[in-house]
Amino acid sequence: MQKTIAVVTNSTWNIYNFRLGLIKRLKAEGYNVLVIAPVDEYIHYLNESHFTKHIPLKHLAPQSKNPIKNLLLTWELLKIYKKEQPDLILHYTIKPNIFGSIAAKLAKIPSISTVTGLGYTFLSDSFTNKMVKSLYRFAFGKIQKVIFHNAVDQKLFIDKKIIKHDQSLVIPGSGVNTNYFRPLSLQTRNEKFVFLFIGRLLYDKGIIEFVNAAKIVKSKFPEAEFWVIGEAEAKNPSIVSKRDLLKWVEARYIHYLGPTKDVRKFIKKVDAVVLPSYREGMPRAILEGMAMAKPIITTNTPGCSATVKGNGFLVPAKDVQSLAKAMIKMYQLDEIDYQRMAAKSRQLALDIFDEKLIIEHYYNIIKTLAPNNHQSTANSTILSNQK
Repeated sequence: MQKTIAVVTNSTWNIYNFRLGLIKRLKAEGYNVLVIAPVDEYIHYLNESHFTKHIPLKHLAPQSKNPIKNLLLTWELLKIYKKEQPDLILHYTIKPNIFGSIAAKLAKIPSISTVTGLGYTFLSDSFTNKMVKSLYRFAFGKIQKVIFHNAVDQKLFIDKKIIKHDQSLVIPGSGVNTNYFRPLSLQTRNEKFVFLFIGRLLYDKGIIEFVNAAKIVKSKFPEAEFWVIGEAEAKNPSIVSKRDLLKWVEARYIHYLGPTKDVRKFIKKVDAVVLPSYREGMPRAILEGMAMAKPIITTNTPGCSATVKGNGFLVPAKDVQSLAKAMIKMYQLDEIDYQRMAAKSRQLALDIFDEKLIIEHYYNIIKTLAPNNHQSTANSTILSNQK
């Protein structure tokens, strides 16, 4: 009998950008796949029909702290799980991890949670922080597996007694499709060296440090450019103010390009990708830059530090002077060293962070917890590498 795997996230955007490769692999291996997520503009992924069906969530509000809404979400998920009876549930993002895991426990269905990053709540010493940790501890009490994107986050959960060591493992991110993200032209530097920041414009992504470092670099090398791609409208307590963004653009410290659905055309044109984040699970923007053979500059923090191995520079978080020095050092690299870093980025993406490798890690766990006797003869390797 075919087994059914449910994939639960906080948005259809998350499915489209991070989970399609795994869904295609599971379908190729003969599983039914049930997607459970709020509907947004990325629902067009349904056109590719790589799964059984999509069930929309009505009560998942990612930024809401309303306990009634969270109870409604738990009840909604519990009803879905009891009706659909999947053999295994994969939870991603904070609310599905917490309230989905509780619902799965009540429904007596095994589940796996992936902690992709700890985010704002774990960067502040607040009541919300303490509450989230308590909820995680309750939700993960008897969970089958918790997957982390870096070993530091895993250790924190173990030290805080949220999980036991044998419940967890580390998989280095969601992976990057190295065929979709690949060098698109000869890697030659611009006459005007261009640094690129990709991400939501959150203070804890290091956007303020990026801008202030840009001021320093531009005072010495006025021709250098600093591009920013990302959403400025997100409902997040760490989002930059529109006043700050306007001030930066008017002063020409940065060139703001807004959000985009395809970052490749911008990564192709720049010389280095920069992410001064305070903490990440595994920084997808950096992995995309690496896959396209760009040197990187990021912080010596959980998640980010794992991406630098001879392909760029690490700097302390929240340290504008160190970031500016690293940018200047990158700017002044001779052509041989620059090309060596670019090639190293691409090789690391292929050897460690390739989506096919990440999917294989997940598949090995899934087939252990929900073995499927109905195997497909489809070429899963080819399918998992298509976008």
